[in-house]
Amino acid sequence: MKRWLKGLLGVLALLLMLTGCANPADKKKEAESSASSSDKPYAGQTLNVVATSDKYTKLFDRFTEQTGAKVEFLSMSSGEVISRTKAEGQPMADLWFGGGLDAFLSADQDGLLEHYVSPNAKDVDAAYKDKDGAWIAKGITVAGFLVNNDVLKEKGLDVPKTWDDLAKPEYKGEIIMSNPAISGTNYAVVKGLLDAKGEKDGWKYLEALNQNIDFYSKRGKDPQEKTVQGEFAIGIIPVDNSAFKVAKDNNLTVVYPDAIPWVPEGVAIFKGSEHTDIAKAFEDFMLTKDAQKIIADVDGKDTAQIVVPNVEGLSLGLPKDKLIKEDLSTFGSQRSDILDHFKQIAQDKAEE
Repeated sequence: MKRWLKGLLGVLALLLMLTGCANPADKKKEAESSASSSDKPYAGQTLNVVATSDKYTKLFDRFTEQTGAKVEFLSMSSGEVISRTKAEGQPMADLWFGGGLDAFLSADQDGLLEHYVSPNAKDVDAAYKDKDGAWIAKGITVAGFLVNNDVLKEKGLDVPKTWDDLAKPEYKGEIIMSNPAISGTNYAVVKGLLDAKGEKDGWKYLEALNQNIDFYSKRGKDPQEKTVQGEFAIGIIPVDNSAFKVAKDNNLTVVYPDAIPWVPEGVAIFKGSEHTDIAKAFEDFMLTKDAQKIIADVDGKDTAQIVVPNVEGLSLGLPKDKLIKEDLSTFGSQRSDILDHFKQIAQDKAEE
């Protein structure tokens, strides 16, 4: 055999020997790196989210852990989201997380939302999702009463238990409620009571309730804050764990009334967004039990406020059977008419 051929064979043999002697730890790291990359399909990409609050960092951090997608937030009200999207003619983010349902319904009518039905949504009640996939709820907001026990005791009044109680003459001037044109929760209260009592009796009731309310506040937080401060005996509020905490600390009582208004907290994907695929993956993730537990913890939700079955939230005593059977199909379409009628009833009480 020629000398050059023997040399070549020798080099090849040496290379094979070195390859076989490679560090097993290095091989393991290489394999783990490859597996990790395949387990995080969106590594190096970004999900842009517009939300009413940035308090959901824990939820989105968990999504990043599982998918590799970085999440960036932009805090904005629902009204601003719609007006800016229309004005710019393009989606301002990939995902819209949280906000009043009427805004989502309006956005869908304007063709701003991607329709996506997550496979994880199959067990979610039809009341908590759009049948065509325009939106789905991350949970529901419920309304009730916050009562200042000291004020009631001072004035010799009983703790109200029902909506009809609030319309009794003895509570005149003792109740605070946010303007439903500003507060999504209190619009849900008005719409829910109309659904529960029927249009004729519902408006008759709201006229009676109006006699006991001196003014409608501009901020959604005012009823809770001003009831805590003793400026009012009763506040109509969104009920969650924070309400129970403030009640415990200030000798207040949280009341779930006989009929409980509620509203889904929407989540949707913007049509034509840059990372629609990641937004869809997030909806899938959001509907897992792990994610729902995080949402329940962050939002302070009772088990009955969680949209995915068989997920335990907090134990706040919310009676699910008292949730009003609401007609969400008209939640958005009737909003203008309802608010116009309510304004006529409230006259100059509603602060513009």
